[in-house]
Amino acid sequence: MMKNLISHARNVLNKIGIQILKFLKLMYKNKKSAIGFSVILFFIFIAVFGPYFFNYDGLTSGVLRFQPPSWQHLLGTDYLGRDVLQMLIDGAQGILLIAFFTGLITVAIGVIIGISSALIGGLYDKFFQMLSNLLLTVPSFPILMILATIITIRDPFTFSIVLSVWSWPALSRAVRAQILSLKESDFIQICQVMDMKKSHIIFKELLPNIAAYILINFIMIMRGAIIGSVGIMMLGVAALEPSNWGAMIYDIMNQGAFYVPNAYAYVLAPIFTIIFFQYGIIMLSNGLDETFNPRLQA
Repeated sequence: MMKNLISHARNVLNKIGIQILKFLKLMYKNKKSAIGFSVILFFIFIAVFGPYFFNYDGLTSGVLRFQPPSWQHLLGTDYLGRDVLQMLIDGAQGILLIAFFTGLITVAIGVIIGISSALIGGLYDKFFQMLSNLLLTVPSFPILMILATIITIRDPFTFSIVLSVWSWPALSRAVRAQILSLKESDFIQICQVMDMKKSHIIFKELLPNIAAYILINFIMIMRGAIIGSVGIMMLGVAALEPSNWGAMIYDIMNQGAFYVPNAYAYVLAPIFTIIFFQYGIIMLSNGLDETFNPRLQA
């Protein structure tokens, strides 16, 4: 019995190992995706393990206010004497969670509505097409700002829900268009002639054909979520931790740190951190697009 369990565990671990190797091979197949994935992996590592090495305690000190970079404070201190590097590391987890949850929720809504609209059609399809057209014509950021003031945002998941409300229409329309095209393909027609279940057609035939497109959109939605969350935080309408990168920029503007000579590292650190993270996401998205899209391959 024990030998069977050990053998089964080994088989499972081998399969997991093979899938991880396949995933890494896919990520590093293209130069752009390799750079982008490495950047994202770096931020994930910082978010998970950074707090163990650079513990942010949130303690303030008027004496250490706006200190320049030093060996004790590598990126200086903020207007309350808090270590900027520790704040950036502490805020990385929240930013990653907001980006991930927003991508997950938006993709789930967009894919479900897009596929169901294409397959059901009729009034159901017309309703969601009308709704998506309406949402796409209204500027998203003012609406997100209003939602952020109505809904109390105190955690990354709530923030993600607010950002997802206005993010799904473009993806749902694109998924709908692809499903409508695939419906006319020979292999789908054969499945229908063979009277296969709808679940088989959706999960075994349709979804695998648009999986790469969904993955690329998931990554780009993460990028949009970061821009949206930082923008909302800069307006000060979301009650998140002061170590959130958007909250740091809001405090920089509010406290006039731009005009303090010693605060140059404090001012530039969150801005360049966001730019670097955005660069990683863009490179990963472009690299995967080149990998999966044969028209972009050299």
